Amino acid sequence: MKGSRAVELHAVVEGRPDAPVVLLLGSLGSTLEMWEPQVPALAEHVRVVRVDTRGHGRSPVPPGPYSIDDLVDDAVALLDRLGVATASFVGLSLGGMTAMRLAAREPHRVDRLALLCTSAHLGPASSWAERAATVREHGTVAVAPVVASRWLTERKRACDPTAVAELERMIAGTPSEGYASCCEAIGAMDLRADLPLIAARTLVVAGAEDPSTPLPHLRLIADGVAGAELLVLPSAAHLANLEQPEAVNAALLAHLCGA
Repeated sequence: MKGSRAVELHAVVEGRPDAPVVLLLGSLGSTLEMWEPQVPALAEHVRVVRVDTRGHGRSPVPPGPYSIDDLVDDAVALLDRLGVATASFVGLSLGGMTAMRLAAREPHRVDRLALLCTSAHLGPASSWAERAATVREHGTVAVAPVVASRWLTERKRACDPTAVAELERMIAGTPSEGYASCCEAIGAMDLRADLPLIAARTLVVAGAEDPSTPLPHLRLIADGVAGAELLVLPSAAHLANLEQPEAVNAALLAHLCGA
């Protein structure tokens, strides 16, 4: 990582210490708590490492700009700190973007890959620049209601307002500079040429009702990564792991622990 600006990410490690390591990388505006529905199921079989992305949660908030490669450097530095040569990665949204770039750039560090509700290219850059400017001026509280509304289906939001409120608090608690700088990283990102370079066994998971990264984005990834499997989950929006935890957990365990 010559010239790396890697930061020391906040991480929580759970599960069997002698088991294969799986890093869980979350969405823009989330903390590692977004993965709580997955921990009990995964920790019985693997060593689970949940991560706060730079600028989020309890991780450092360096000044921007950030790039996807910066986020990759952070993840690789975490592996080194934990003494882990190779791990599997589960990434949702921004976490999936980071995982794709890591698998293409550092293939020797990646065993298996699970990409949830993400995209290899999520333009236009101007919309991300506008969101970054809004957050820098008004704080993440200004975008929290709209973003949270895209994370869950309308049915889920109607029947579980407490979950919506918790997600809004999570987004609003994200440091403005961290959120805005990650917006800019997404706006500048184009991983389409990286997809054929990914050699890791890959599972791609789409939420059938995801307005943020619709199904065609996940199909493009599955078509671009040799041998990738595509799973489409009904009744799921952007945080499919929260809305369909049983289906996501079953798919992840089969993919990460299967032959």
